[in-house]
Amino acid sequence: MADGYLEKHHEEYEARKAAWLRKQKHLPKAKKRQLERPENETL
Repeated sequence: MADGYLEKHHEEYEARKAAWLRKQKHLPKAKKRQLERPENETL
């Protein structure tokens, strides 16, 4: 009984993990934004 229970939950975990990994691959990567510097830096 316990073996079937563990196997079922492990399969469900693997399915959730695969779906999460597929979702992560399609997300756009965060780009580092550069601050715009004014031409005249004397303040």
